[in-house]
Amino acid sequence: MRPLAILGGTFDPIHIAHLAVAWEAAELLDADVRLMPAAVPPHRPPPIADATTRVAMLRAALRGQDRLGLDTRELARGGPSYTVDTLAELRAEEGDRPIVLLLGADAFAGLPGWHRWHALFEAAHIGVLSRPGVARDWPAELAEQMVARQVADPRQLCGRPAGKIVELDVTPLDISATRIRDLLAAGRDPRYLLPEALFDDPALLAPYREHDFRERLP
Repeated sequence: MRPLAILGGTFDPIHIAHLAVAWEAAELLDADVRLMPAAVPPHRPPPIADATTRVAMLRAALRGQDRLGLDTRELARGGPSYTVDTLAELRAEEGDRPIVLLLGADAFAGLPGWHRWHALFEAAHIGVLSRPGVARDWPAELAEQMVARQVADPRQLCGRPAGKIVELDVTPLDISATRIRDLLAAGRDPRYLLPEALFDDPALLAPYREHDFRERLP
């Protein structure tokens, strides 16, 4: 059964690095990947763009894709976007299908600070998006889980619905949403950092151009 992989985030805005790692994960795992925008991320400030605009950007960026899709359940649910609740919903829907939560290495290192983080392994595998050749020192609690759960071959995830950890070497793209927001606020067009479809509708990027102007008002 082809795994279902989940890539969460604020996507404020969605940029090329998001799409690149989602696509590489789809290939490495032979999985369908859903991008899942968070409503109220518990560990960071709220997004600048509202939910409707972020969904519109994602739909534009994903147009024509076959293996990358969109899941808006956290926006529909509202409130803090706790990943453990989302994965429990998905597990109830998907039965024994392998589910893989995709996390960047920095996010994975902070996993012990997440809400009910041990319960994540009951609902999903975790795919750690890593830079090739870069070794990491994980926190002790996490290192224990790595010893018990890590597998080397992504294909090993297909035999069970949840509970394993695999590192996925993906191409590092040093693209920051913060930098993109700064460029937009300065009136610049960050071409080739954002999906081209986002420039087709000026309303999609308007929140970032207007945000800095409002902040400078006396």
